[in-house]
Amino acid sequence: MTSRYDVIVIGAGHNGLVNAAYLARAGLKVLVLEQREIVGGATVTEELFPGYKYSVFSYVVSILRPEIIQDLELPRHGLTLLPLPSTLTPLPNGDYLYRDDDHYHTLREIGRHSPHDAEAYEEYGHAMYFMAKAIKPILRMVPSDPSSLDPRELKRLADLGSHFLGIGEDNLHTLIKLMTMSSADFLDEWFDTEPLKATMAASGIIGTFMGPRSPGTAYVLLHHYMGEIDGVYRAWGFAKGGTGGLAEAIASSARSFGAEIRTDSPVVAVVTRGNKATGVALEDGTELNAKRVVSSLDPRRTFLDLVPADLLPSEFVADIQRFRFRGSSGKVNLALDAAPEFTCWPGNGPHLRGAISISPSIDYLERAYDQAKYGEFSHRPFIDIVIPSMIDPDMAPPGKHVMSCFVQYAPYELAEGDWETRREEFGDAVIDTLSEYIPNLKDILLHRQVLTPLDIERITGLSEGNIFQGELDLSQLFFLRPAAGYANYRTPIRGYYQCGSGTHPGGGITGAPGRLAALEILRDLGL
Repeated sequence: MTSRYDVIVIGAGHNGLVNAAYLARAGLKVLVLEQREIVGGATVTEELFPGYKYSVFSYVVSILRPEIIQDLELPRHGLTLLPLPSTLTPLPNGDYLYRDDDHYHTLREIGRHSPHDAEAYEEYGHAMYFMAKAIKPILRMVPSDPSSLDPRELKRLADLGSHFLGIGEDNLHTLIKLMTMSSADFLDEWFDTEPLKATMAASGIIGTFMGPRSPGTAYVLLHHYMGEIDGVYRAWGFAKGGTGGLAEAIASSARSFGAEIRTDSPVVAVVTRGNKATGVALEDGTELNAKRVVSSLDPRRTFLDLVPADLLPSEFVADIQRFRFRGSSGKVNLALDAAPEFTCWPGNGPHLRGAISISPSIDYLERAYDQAKYGEFSHRPFIDIVIPSMIDPDMAPPGKHVMSCFVQYAPYELAEGDWETRREEFGDAVIDTLSEYIPNLKDILLHRQVLTPLDIERITGLSEGNIFQGELDLSQLFFLRPAAGYANYRTPIRGYYQCGSGTHPGGGITGAPGRLAALEILRDLGL
């Protein structure tokens, strides 16, 4: 007898798992199907070199919604978040900028570079705290459709307008700047010190095909500023066991509520009858029936790959075809025989237990972007570094280390050659750049994994290797994500829903799209 499910979720990335957990928690019979042999999507931990465990793609946790941690009881299922207490920005002249969780120590360190910036930093922190609080409710809100005359939609719009009018005139002006300005221009209004501005501006370019001087990157900066751990904004952490530990905790929670999860089960099509989803077809020819189907894949795969085009309105198809991905980042994961020795700070100090940012100036970041604009990977890229084994010793053998390097820029399409022939050249550029700050790096390097946007696409299914399932700019946010009229997690096909990062509120390990989509499905069911 063929099993029939209430819901089939396509993809066991963190959003798909969150969606399944909430639906199973409500008593539905849920099946999750994952193409790979492990759950997590881009949120995985793998032992690629004997004894060395890597957070292969996503590598830090900050914007996972606190309500999800609570509702799904993730600590009970093994989730432990270890804080990343500091950020080191090494400089080419051998100096550095260091900020840590001791606020007054950070002010003294910034004051060493600029007394003015030390004063401004406190005021800036207060302003961004209020901005994060102002935006936070939107992360829990289903986007309203401003073109709809549905009373429920109109009420949502009115509630949203009231919320923003209530934050105060000065805060509203700051929010408008954040939504429209470049991160470099926004930070220029506050600070003078180049490494401080550049390291902050880097949060506005992560995962985007924009430079620090591109309008709209100030919002991406705010998006990352909304990281929250134990009620503290701008708090970043590392999941014990790597980001795969987070995915396993969510999967464990989903199973505890009765969800079934199958790996090695690639879905090739959504089965429909008339204009209604009735199940899915697997690569091996198996068909599975369900009353509802949810895709956690990106919009291109959700709509252009899995369903017949004639079931979708032509204008909607055109919107999805125009949805911009533009993968811009790569990843280089290293196994090290010893701890890295930074020229600016020799020895095994606290700086190795936090984030390390190769971002000495705004011009440095903009030059890296300039190369990518014309189809070349950055030869001296922005690199965001974490050494997980310094925080969680189980990630590497005793005395050894793993180093995670998120790299920009790496355009999906190269003007000359291709990624198959230039992958190692890209890896060499990263190692050479790091060696300018870590002179012993090549001596202690045991193994490296180089991932290009093409590799990320092939392994995880993220179109063009975009880590956010689509650019985070104003034309692709809120009621326009992924297309006007379909930002409420529903689709033109009855019984077919979307819950990936290509929906509101976007990328990062938030879990919010998975949760909000589940709540809308339960609402449709009257549960």
